[in-house]
Amino acid sequence: MDDKKYVVGLYPRVSTEDQFRNGHSLDEQKERMLKLCDYKNYEVYKVYEDAGISAKNMNRPAFQEMIQDIKDGKINKIIVYKLDRLTRSIKDLEEICTFLEENNCSLESMCEDINTSTANGKFFIRMLTILAQLEIEQVKEPNLEWLEL
Repeated sequence: MDDKKYVVGLYPRVSTEDQFRNGHSLDEQKERMLKLCDYKNYEVYKVYEDAGISAKNMNRPAFQEMIQDIKDGKINKIIVYKLDRLTRSIKDLEEICTFLEENNCSLESMCEDINTSTANGKFFIRMLTILAQLEIEQVKEPNLEWLEL
């Protein structure tokens, strides 16, 4: 049993209206994360919410505020609803994971049931981010199906 006291930052994020309509609204993410924290007896320090901002890079106001609070020792765990709410970049994920390890902070993703305080969690989080980055790259590719006619 892990007896460590976790002071957490919740990081909900939406980038499109479609996510809002499909049940991934900021309110829905926050509600589910708060229930998880209540169940696991985590102390919630703050909710860092980025609305209408893509995860293609780390230039997000609430995200940067959360990073500063980790540096300042205010939180020791980040909770995200889904990993792609945090980042879709392999490079950024590596930077985030290294930063978290250096600052004695872990990351927990609800939907993927991943916790980077374990070796398996660190492995799986990297694999899922590779798939998220593939999805972004495929969306960027031109659709040339019409050439097959």
